[in-house]
Amino acid sequence: MKRLNVAVAVAVTVLLMGMLESSEAQLQMNFYAKSCPRAEKIISDHINNHIHNGPSLAAPLIRMHFHDCFVRGCDGSVLINSTSGNAERDSTPNLTLRGFGFVERIKTLLEAVCPKTVSCADIIALTARDAVVATGGPSWRVPTGRRDGRISNSNEALNNIPPPTSNFTTLQRLFANQGLNLKDLVVLSGAHTIGVSHCSSMNTRLYNFSTTVKQDPSLDSEYATILKTKKCKSLNDNSTILEMDPGSRSSFDLSYYRLVLKRRGLFQSDSALTTNSATLKMINDLVNGPEDKFFKAFAKSMEKMGRVKVKTGSSGVIRTKCSVAGS
Repeated sequence: MKRLNVAVAVAVTVLLMGMLESSEAQLQMNFYAKSCPRAEKIISDHINNHIHNGPSLAAPLIRMHFHDCFVRGCDGSVLINSTSGNAERDSTPNLTLRGFGFVERIKTLLEAVCPKTVSCADIIALTARDAVVATGGPSWRVPTGRRDGRISNSNEALNNIPPPTSNFTTLQRLFANQGLNLKDLVVLSGAHTIGVSHCSSMNTRLYNFSTTVKQDPSLDSEYATILKTKKCKSLNDNSTILEMDPGSRSSFDLSYYRLVLKRRGLFQSDSALTTNSATLKMINDLVNGPEDKFFKAFAKSMEKMGRVKVKTGSSGVIRTKCSVAGS
């Protein structure tokens, strides 16, 4: 009986320790309140001091957060440089990603005040939020305490980040792999309301859609003609810049969804959202509702995405230089 009581006591102790470690390891608001109390202000100040000189940076920063979270979770691995050219940032989905130097400058500021304290993963998450807010977009809660990974693989980025050529089935699968549902898919796609892309991301819709049809029939024909004559003049054009939300690329609003309903979404993945009855209804509900409804839904899904497979507690590290895996 004594042995049984000891065994039970040990089991309970282990369970309680596990619960405690789990609780301590969760993300929390103001995680750096004691270890680096000025951290979040340093980040927001840097954003506010520079974003107005380069407002187009908001879209790449939110895209960076998205691409980081979809590969090994939100662990800052998208920032890592590789001498062999095999890191996430070397992968096709990230070749047009911008903002690496901007994030590294923020990291340098934080290291000067609080060495080895604030993770690159948290910097990405906070920077994405603050950049969107600085350009008039919605705010959202960003609990912190993420730790950094040291593995960054280009193939994993290629396999996990939804490409602009995705159909609905691919989008649903890749989002579900991260614990994100159809509502998250719809509202996070709304980030396409700001920023630009390149002809390389949608040229096949204009010139080489399939073996039987050259032009994507789901793309508005008038819009396709405009793109062919004024923007992407050939299949080989990889550099011309395109607005993802023409005429409203600097405003975080519902314009993107209105264009999607008019079959004028730039990417095949935009058009794919209208091929499912559930997601189509969500888009119509957003378009017919107040903008604040979209902002609130976007904020909720951004916070949810920011928690994807995070490393906390004793998992991961705090890299002292975001571009260096072993720092």
